[in-house]
Amino acid sequence: MLADLSPLIAATAQWLTRAYPASGGALASALCEVQARQAVTVAAWLRYPTQMDAALVGMAGPGGSDRLDWITGADPGGTADPEAHAWRTWVDEVVASWAACLLTDPELARQAVAALVGGGHTAGTPTEFRRLVAPDAHDRQAAVLLRHPDLLAPVAELHQDRLLDRLGPGQALIA
Repeated sequence: MLADLSPLIAATAQWLTRAYPASGGALASALCEVQARQAVTVAAWLRYPTQMDAALVGMAGPGGSDRLDWITGADPGGTADPEAHAWRTWVDEVVASWAACLLTDPELARQAVAALVGGGHTAGTPTEFRRLVAPDAHDRQAAVLLRHPDLLAPVAELHQDRLLDRLGPGQALIA
């Protein structure tokens, strides 16, 4: 059984960076990707807190990017080869929505990272999410589209209430 969220995290981060690309060159692209990956990682770990949760999504699949593509007006086409966009089937809409919330609200991002402490994903591993919770000027400039609240609002609003419920008082994660 697959208990690793890395395909889901990679695909969802890729979707975010394609929908909201970096402004600048190669360094900006790398900084934007790191921020997207950190936000998606936190969101995925919150959504799938246990190995069993991760294994179940690995078996069932996360759902794909179709609705997200429609909402953002993205065109996933461009090639007749269906294999070229197979990664889109690993995009998780809820994780993308939660990541969008975290990228546009620094306080919510800090709360989400704090909620992970002691959870199954962080046990025994030092985990840092500095570029998510405390981006510097270079990070902000590189990810100006990725962190723009108005641009991300349609995606963030999809499942924001579920994230707030997860992070609300008395909502402990199952370790």
